[in-house]
Amino acid sequence: MGKRIMIVDDSRAVAFQVSGMLEDTEYEVVACCQSGEDAIAEYEVIQPDLVTMDIIMPGMDGLETAHAILEEHPDAKIVMMSSLAYEDTLKEASEIGAKAFIYKPFDRKELLSTLDRVLSEN
Repeated sequence: MGKRIMIVDDSRAVAFQVSGMLEDTEYEVVACCQSGEDAIAEYEVIQPDLVTMDIIMPGMDGLETAHAILEEHPDAKIVMMSSLAYEDTLKEASEIGAKAFIYKPFDRKELLSTLDRVLSEN
């Protein structure tokens, strides 16, 4: 059985890109959410193995969403993704409990190696 991934990004193009990069791998995309609010609700139902989380989203941003998920599910594995991130943003993501950060644009090799590394950690 594949490792279950939830993609959270307000851009359908990015969600499609990530889904495409995960085709023919051990990863299965089980949900794509375009808002933080949807991600929190879906996480409760699906409980995926890993979440990729955009930071900049309308309404509840990715940092707030990650914080909310991790408060209820401290073992959640969240990988933050953004093209606009500064040192304080990276520090905040780490303090919240995000397991990794990927700068957009990224390539398939970088995505897969990050997911593999995060999922192999205890």
